[in-house]
Amino acid sequence: MIGGRRILTVIPARGGSKGIPRKNLYRVAGKPLIAWTIEEAKKSKFIDRLIVSSDDEEIMETAVRYGCEAPFRRPNQLAKDETPGVEPILHAVEEISGYDYVVLLQPTSPLRTVSDIDGCLELCVGSRSASCVSVTETEENPYWMFRINEDNRMLPVLPEGSGFTRRQDLPPCYVLNGAVYVSEITALLKNKSFLHEDTVAYRMPRERSLDIDDMEDILEFERRVQNRSSSKMKL
Repeated sequence: MIGGRRILTVIPARGGSKGIPRKNLYRVAGKPLIAWTIEEAKKSKFIDRLIVSSDDEEIMETAVRYGCEAPFRRPNQLAKDETPGVEPILHAVEEISGYDYVVLLQPTSPLRTVSDIDGCLELCVGSRSASCVSVTETEENPYWMFRINEDNRMLPVLPEGSGFTRRQDLPPCYVLNGAVYVSEITALLKNKSFLHEDTVAYRMPRERSLDIDDMEDILEFERRVQNRSSSKMKL
């Protein structure tokens, strides 16, 4: 609870996956991928209830084993490749009532920390905003990006970008990193999205913004976990 508001947190984890088969259960650095998100979420000082939304019995059983609730099985029609990411969250808040805010934590962002989760909630509630999403600064700045027309001519995506000659002068730009989404439940039901005119951004560093999509990302995650463990051992 934060500011007298009750917090429901949903981890969406369907059974299917194109890039990595059974991705949410893939063992990485000693435990299933989904476990990294569950264990970090359980450290939160604000989350009142933590649940998994899944169509897969094994994922649900694994989530429960790591301390997450699985109060319902997600309908198959909400677990398809083309299902919009917000749909399982809308389904969850309709299934479970009595909460003021909902937090979406994707298992594919295992490097987010409890400070990111609670920080996003504090920013959302503290700024009296309807929603808050985590972002990270882009590595490739759109002010120096181009489109190519049918004549192979380069056209700047942002025309004003031609006025910048040094990288250090470029305005910082941010992208969603998929780590944390927060919304007032009433606003989510109204907008059917976490992104609208009353959404604020919670900045996260690139080193915690890894999004697991393929095996290269898995290997990168394992490398970072090993480096983090090595650093702790040296202390």
